[in-house]
Amino acid sequence: MQQEPGSRVGDTRGEVADRVRQVIDAVGVSQREFARRIVMDPSKLSRSLSGARRFTVAELARVADTGDVDAAWLLGSAGGPGGGTGSGPSAGQPAPAGRRRSAAPAAPTDGGRPLQIVRETVRLIAERGFHAVRVSDIAEACATSTAAIHYHFPGRDDLLEAAVRWCMDEDTARRAARTAEAVDVADELRQLIELQTPHTRQRRRQWSVWLDLWAEAARSTAVGRLHVEYYRQWRATVADVIRRGVAEGVFRPVDPETAALTLTALIDGLASQVLAGTPGESGTSADDMLEALLTHVDTTLIAR
Repeated sequence: MQQEPGSRVGDTRGEVADRVRQVIDAVGVSQREFARRIVMDPSKLSRSLSGARRFTVAELARVADTGDVDAAWLLGSAGGPGGGTGSGPSAGQPAPAGRRRSAAPAAPTDGGRPLQIVRETVRLIAERGFHAVRVSDIAEACATSTAAIHYHFPGRDDLLEAAVRWCMDEDTARRAARTAEAVDVADELRQLIELQTPHTRQRRRQWSVWLDLWAEAARSTAVGRLHVEYYRQWRATVADVIRRGVAEGVFRPVDPETAALTLTALIDGLASQVLAGTPGESGTSADDMLEALLTHVDTTLIAR
């Protein structure tokens, strides 16, 4: 591409959007799932496809990588990074399954290069904190170049926003899978609480990322908006469970929104205390956190 990664791509006739739709169809997933794979706000993808918003070069780079097509083809060029000549999958159609463009760097099969970059970014943020993570560190973790990182995510702010969105999507997916196994509404609430308790190394890492992102949200408007969006969804999930429990007579007749606000705030505060300590030493443990939360539910919500 001859443009800067963060620049917008002109598409007055909607041809770029049409090609992106072809890629989504060829991948065989929903528009929302494709947005998750390219680490893009689903509403931005929808507006870009409708013509209300223009894609950036970096977004099209992620589309090309995820769909295994030439970025030049997305822009309407015959040639480009994949070496297209005006015919064949690299020039005019998404590549068939199992057939990669010859000049593209090998990307991991689990979601492609963009998701690999974001996952490694999240891991490094958890270990070092966002401001201690350099683009070169991410490139080294991904066994690629810093140019390849900037190709998909032009700046650190783009990476941070993508990391936040990926964490949001992963958290939402885990909650949906976990609560699907609940035997009743009270068990559903307990499952949500247990899932937020940092018992495992992976959950501690997730909480470490969230704590770092909270601090960044106070300074970044873009991350702050994502933070507000995430908590709106999270509290709405908890409020919905409580509302159903009240209707079924399992919970006391409390205000679901207020109860959800109190419970989620308690979860955040206790998790911060757990992470402030060292596992195995004195202080608030994950077991202490879980016991305190379940006691809160039992004394303030469960109907007698």
